[in-house]
Amino acid sequence: MTPCPSRIRVEVHDELDSTSLECARRARAGETGPLWIMAKTQTAARGRRGRAWVAPEGNFAASLIRPVVGGPEAAAQRSFVAALALYDAFHLLTGHPERFSLKWPNDVLLDGRKLAGILLELQGGQAGIPQVLILGIGVNLAAAPDPSGLETHALPPTCLAEVDGMTHPPEALLDLLGRAVEAWEYRLVAEGFEPLRKIWLERASGLGKPVVARMTNREVRGIFSGIDGRGFIVVETDDGPVSLPAAELEFEAENREMEGLDAAGN
Repeated sequence: MTPCPSRIRVEVHDELDSTSLECARRARAGETGPLWIMAKTQTAARGRRGRAWVAPEGNFAASLIRPVVGGPEAAAQRSFVAALALYDAFHLLTGHPERFSLKWPNDVLLDGRKLAGILLELQGGQAGIPQVLILGIGVNLAAAPDPSGLETHALPPTCLAEVDGMTHPPEALLDLLGRAVEAWEYRLVAEGFEPLRKIWLERASGLGKPVVARMTNREVRGIFSGIDGRGFIVVETDDGPVSLPAAELEFEAENREMEGLDAAGN
């Protein structure tokens, strides 16, 4: 197996509080990367909005620190780079691309259940410290967390072992993911966001379905009709299309189907 591109450094740690926290510490010390930091176990992993992310040994936890290319909008588009790269890596690992889909803004699903999450953070940019992007990725490779602690509208979790019964080593995923991230990054810089937007939509979960987009102080209900050239979700409402830069999505029909499966004991 070909390793990550030679210009990308990789560190593997037995244990860290969080790979993204370690990247943030490195950024404050002047590190600009590109550098992948992976941990076999994490003691204080976190996801979006500071939520805990359970990462037992055997699952995948890694963060990439790299220079920022462009402004905040361009930085946000790296979540699409990561999602497309994860999809490609899972395809190569399992040979079953049809079972994976991408949920806006930063999740990868397996058979409609959450398999992986992506977290983007900007660090530095003041007091002489270079600004960098930290791209954190967590994947349920070997085991899924207990769903009892999930929020009401959260999708149930799953793990990659559900595809073929195999436990894939985190190092194998990092090799594939590292190369895929660089390939999509190169295409984004060379061709712009539009090619990535089109391919992401081909792999999207819930496109054309009823959705509730929840934000801190309001909800938008309508049909998930796509993403725009900035990466914002577009919801077709009774009053016309609405573009949203950030929201928590609930696809109503899919959740009702999941509830029926759970009630049947399947």
